[in-house]
Amino acid sequence: MADNLKALVSQGLAAMKAGSDVAARATDEIAQDATHPDLKAALDEGNRTSREWADRIDRALQQAGGDQQDNPILEAHYAVSRRRRQQATDEQSRDLGIIASGQLALHYWIAAFGTMASYTRTLGLDDVAQDMKSSADEAKQADEQHTKLAEQLLG
Repeated sequence: MADNLKALVSQGLAAMKAGSDVAARATDEIAQDATHPDLKAALDEGNRTSREWADRIDRALQQAGGDQQDNPILEAHYAVSRRRRQQATDEQSRDLGIIASGQLALHYWIAAFGTMASYTRTLGLDDVAQDMKSSADEAKQADEQHTKLAEQLLG
C-alpha cells in the first residue's frame, strides 16, 4: 500500500502544482476586474499567500516526486470565473462574483491540502504534512475573510 499511496501523493501534488500555475495566471486578470478597495486588498493578500503555497507544493514535489500534469478542475473553474466576470452587469455583481469564485477555489485548496496533509503524514513526510496543514488552515481563514467581505458588500 505504501507504494500506491506514494504514487497517489505524487499525482495529487503534481495536480496541485498545475493548479497553482492556473491560479498564478488568473490572479492579475481577476485583480484588474475587481473594483471594491477591500476586495482588491484581499486579492493582493491572496496572491502573496498563493505564491507561498506554490513554494510549499514545489518543495513537496521534490520530496515525493511527481511529473507536471494538467489540472482540468481549476482550468474549468478559471473559465467559469472569467465568464462570470465578463457577464456581470454592474461592479457590485462582478465583485460578488469574484468573491464567490474565490471561495469555490479556496474550497478546492482546503480539500487538496487537507488530503495531502493526511497522506503525507502517513508516508512519514512530516515536514510536507505540516506545510500542507498550514496551507489548509490558511485557506480556511481566507474563506472566512471572503464571507465577511461578501457580507460587507451586500450591506
